[in-house]
Amino acid sequence: MQIVVCMKQVPDPEGPRDAFEINPDSCLVEPRGIPPVLSLFDENALELALRIKEAQPEGARISVLSMGRRVSNAVMLKALAAGADDLVKVEDDSLESGRLDSFATAQVLAAAIRRLPHDLIIVGRQAADFNDGQVGVGIAHILDLPVITLARAVTVQGGGLMVERVLAEGHEVVSAPLPAVIMASNEVGELRYPSMIQRREAKQKPVQAWGMNEIGLAAPPPPRLVRKRLCAAEPKLRQCRILDGKTPAEAGRDLVLRLKADRVI
Repeated sequence: MQIVVCMKQVPDPEGPRDAFEINPDSCLVEPRGIPPVLSLFDENALELALRIKEAQPEGARISVLSMGRRVSNAVMLKALAAGADDLVKVEDDSLESGRLDSFATAQVLAAAIRRLPHDLIIVGRQAADFNDGQVGVGIAHILDLPVITLARAVTVQGGGLMVERVLAEGHEVVSAPLPAVIMASNEVGELRYPSMIQRREAKQKPVQAWGMNEIGLAAPPPPRLVRKRLCAAEPKLRQCRILDGKTPAEAGRDLVLRLKADRVI
């Protein structure tokens, strides 16, 4: 079984808030001095793929696919150490994350997937930077494959899948034929932590770097989402009043009178 897991490197969302700046000219949030990490939602997708691999009596192969202007081998080493078998990078100056929308991203990833053997494609429910949650559905549409979203558990049965989908008040079980696209939910859980031995062995695993021409595209398609304006919310001044009262009842009455005067109630 051939599994492709799409993974994205993003600025560390745990970075300090003041390290992110809004550029009103480019309509982008620009990180300052924030190192890239694997998107946490994509780590959920890889963990799901590893569980599927472990359950296959004949084994499975997991290929990690990533795209960007520059994809760091050091960042992707975590995915290889956790259990992925190889890494495929699509790199080009035109693939800067902030300049691509979900449509363009899905087109590029789908073009790369066509070149890879695949029975199952797994992506995270959304990326940890833009949080759009549209790329997985887009890949399925472009490749004309069934897609199941918010998956927390997958069982391979013959030529198909049984998938537990997360619902607001529980879950449902749905089936789909292979090949298919799965969007993993964060309910899958965190990616397993690789040992030092696994990290050393990961450095010997195959890594391929492709350009746009090698996936059959001259350039990513123009975005369909155009940002017109991006700005920080204006801070509002808050005033704090301390109401004194000789008794709790008197303090409560003063609070009610103040709220009425301010037209809160």
